[in-house]
Amino acid sequence: MTPSKLAVFLTVLSFVAFVVHSCEPNCPTPAPPVSPSPPAVPTPPSGSGPCPIDALKLNVCANVLNLLKLNLPVGNDQCCPLLQGLVDLDAALCLCTAIKANILGINVNADIDVSILLNHCGKTCPADFTCPSN
Repeated sequence: MTPSKLAVFLTVLSFVAFVVHSCEPNCPTPAPPVSPSPPAVPTPPSGSGPCPIDALKLNVCANVLNLLKLNLPVGNDQCCPLLQGLVDLDAALCLCTAIKANILGINVNADIDVSILLNHCGKTCPADFTCPSN
């Protein structure tokens, strides 16, 4: 390489190096990587969670159940209003939970008695429904 070509080459090389480093200290910073948003947590289907009613409040259902079994009129029914805001399956599971915990204070045939209470409260117990064993 001739000295003039070498001088031109070094001039171009130094110009490129100058341009590359000329933005310091104000060089733009690269954008941070975008992290994906967490997946949405699905809402559990009805009947899969714990009973939203305090089980102790369900003790009023024992009196209603006893009157129903004796074919006596139910006067001041405090059981049905507790179950009113629940879908049928959730209401059945709440009653099962109370029965299994013996909150109602009576020994019952859980599946039949749940059905009796639900029917009284205008709810439907699925034909194949049984209280969970746990």
